[in-house]
Amino acid sequence: MKALIAIVLLVVLSVIALFVMSSNTVLTINPEVKIVGVTTPVTVKISNPHGVRRIGAYIEQGSARFPLTEVKTPAHRFLWRRHQASQTLTFNAGKTKAPNLKEGDARIVVEADADDLAGHTDSTSALVKVILAPPRVAPDDAQHYINQGGMELAVLTPGGSWSESGVKVGKYTFRSFPLPGRPEQRFAMFAYPWDLAENVTPMVFARNLAGTEATAPFWFKLFPKKFRTRDFPIDDALIAKLVNQIDPAGTLAPGPDMLSRFLKINGEMRRSNNQQLADLRWKTEEKILWDGPFLHWGKEESMFADARNYMYHGKQVDHQVHLGFDLSDTANAPVHVANDGRVVWGADLGIYGNCVVVDHGYALQSIYGHMNRIDVKVGELVKKNQSLGVAGATGMAGGVHVHFSMQIDGVQVNPREWWDEHWIHDRILSKLDPALAQAKSEAKAEPVVTSQPRAKGRARRRK
Repeated sequence: MKALIAIVLLVVLSVIALFVMSSNTVLTINPEVKIVGVTTPVTVKISNPHGVRRIGAYIEQGSARFPLTEVKTPAHRFLWRRHQASQTLTFNAGKTKAPNLKEGDARIVVEADADDLAGHTDSTSALVKVILAPPRVAPDDAQHYINQGGMELAVLTPGGSWSESGVKVGKYTFRSFPLPGRPEQRFAMFAYPWDLAENVTPMVFARNLAGTEATAPFWFKLFPKKFRTRDFPIDDALIAKLVNQIDPAGTLAPGPDMLSRFLKINGEMRRSNNQQLADLRWKTEEKILWDGPFLHWGKEESMFADARNYMYHGKQVDHQVHLGFDLSDTANAPVHVANDGRVVWGADLGIYGNCVVVDHGYALQSIYGHMNRIDVKVGELVKKNQSLGVAGATGMAGGVHVHFSMQIDGVQVNPREWWDEHWIHDRILSKLDPALAQAKSEAKAEPVVTSQPRAKGRARRRK
């Protein structure tokens, strides 16, 4: 009898122990979901050392509940497992899974039953906004002539439910801004980047918060360009000079091998610095700051999109693309800003050395690298031809010159177009602000009154 009682007591205590040792499930929706559209993926992480026997998800709206998914596995109530790894489950939420779902507020709920004796049910939820109306977009009917490596401007009309719009060119996206005088329309200055194939079709797009996207092509003609490829010889003296100039302490590119350090700077740092430049696109004003053509100075040494084969002891050790112009004949000379704008960067920038970036409005920016001294501050308004500082050879520069480049919405483009007043008028101003373009044309066409000597003098000065 005592033995039976002991056995019963042991069983009872074992069951109690199994209940006590049962665990709860931690559920995390990651990435966070705030918007649900027609089909929106939801990923949840499930963590329980004993595993789970059921996972269920549904979406609630008002008093209605719509199931989204349910996954069941065999239960292990008494002989449950230990040290089970976390798992993830991805399922879809939206109109395709819940046909009666309507636009408005809703809540996604995910539940899990632990795979142990207690089988605790735990849950997590996320408040979401349901957006079902699709976006629409219509392009303009203008003709767009685009130089590879250059840029253009397109006008678009988004409609329906949309939150962002612009132009897509391959892997690149260019945002839009309200078109002056026509708020129902928008425009995007966009590039056909140097590294894209010749068969890419630019598209206008509109996208809503749920990720639904509408696109439409527009008329364009691409002028393909062949960019130079040159051997760029480097030796131990130049490598040591550049590495010690950029990273004297060896914190960015450690190690005793100077060539390896140079290659790390020339590759990894170059990509990082170019991304820093691209990120400055968010520091822009939604208005035209520039006035007329951009200034050109100095002798052109390296040109935009020059491909460089770095040759060391007769062998190619690296290949990089130079995005800008190297303008020489600037020793100890002031660096003049190419046009009106606002300074958004004025500090060291790795391979570019002392660097200044000026915003000219609508995500158009100019870049000045390798400066010896910077004389302007971030936030300062500058006027065309104003000195930004003094030319130098800081950063990845073997001699004194100015690295000059331009970018549109973070994508570097050939500055040569912006040195051309006719191109600016025909390809940009005539679409962006026809009234301003017309005013500038009329100002240039103002007749000279030959009967008045002073008028002649004024005309000569304008010319």
